[in-house]
Amino acid sequence: MSDYVISCCSTADMPLEHFQKRNIPFVCFHFNMEGKEYPDDLGQTMPFDEFYRRIAAGAMPTTSQVNVAQFIEFFEPYLKDGKDILHISLSSGLSGTYNSAVMAREQLLQKYPDRKMLIIDSLGASSGYGLLVDMAADMRDSGSTIEYVHARVEETKLNVHHWFFSTDLSHYKRGGRISAASATVGNLLNICPLMNMNDAGGLIPREKIRGKKRVISEIVKRMEEHAQGGLDYSGKCFISNSACYDDARKVADLIEEKFPKLNGKVIINSVGTVIGSHTGPGTVALFFVGDKRKA
Repeated sequence: MSDYVISCCSTADMPLEHFQKRNIPFVCFHFNMEGKEYPDDLGQTMPFDEFYRRIAAGAMPTTSQVNVAQFIEFFEPYLKDGKDILHISLSSGLSGTYNSAVMAREQLLQKYPDRKMLIIDSLGASSGYGLLVDMAADMRDSGSTIEYVHARVEETKLNVHHWFFSTDLSHYKRGGRISAASATVGNLLNICPLMNMNDAGGLIPREKIRGKKRVISEIVKRMEEHAQGGLDYSGKCFISNSACYDDARKVADLIEEKFPKLNGKVIINSVGTVIGSHTGPGTVALFFVGDKRKA
């Protein structure tokens, strides 16, 4: 048993059973829907199908990040138990949660000066952030020290690629992220924006692709171009989806066909309620380890 804890935020978008099996505690973001606040607890309080059904019906959820007090409440029991902590946070390019975790650490180390608390800005989100946390847990379980895991995660976090596409622009329009005119034209022409995450952990539109079949092909091509070892890629591959499992499955099938040396099958997860509050239904996200991400 290691003498330290690896933890993350719920926005790493992995199944509850996965975190439990890998002994990775997580702290919950929250979202507000139709006047009521809910924890982003991996579909326990509100199942994902209900969440996306409500959005499709017009609900516009809002989200709140983990604040300093919530981090202190989450971290302190481990410190009291004599454990050191390596916490990997949602990208600072999307949220202020990393800064909140750092502030909580500063306060807690005054009370527990003999403990170690290391905080990492993942510069990632959803199951790409989850892939980074999973890599850290692999190192911990192989006997690596907290310092070694911290250094390796910092060195490799920009090697975790995040590629996304959306086949439904309705939620982007309702949330004011794109204009009504752009959404109308996009839907008429069957435009599926292809996006990725840059080296600052922000989401960047890369290409407007016409047609679902083509965008599925294009996102797999990005993995061919950037994956570590190309078609000989032997790492893990995760996909997350927001109420569009069939599209995610098509991407996974293509990847399993093109990359025969994968470390296991492609794992398909759901985009969680906080990330999904911003994407809405119809988003597929692909995550793998490759060359360094750029601006």
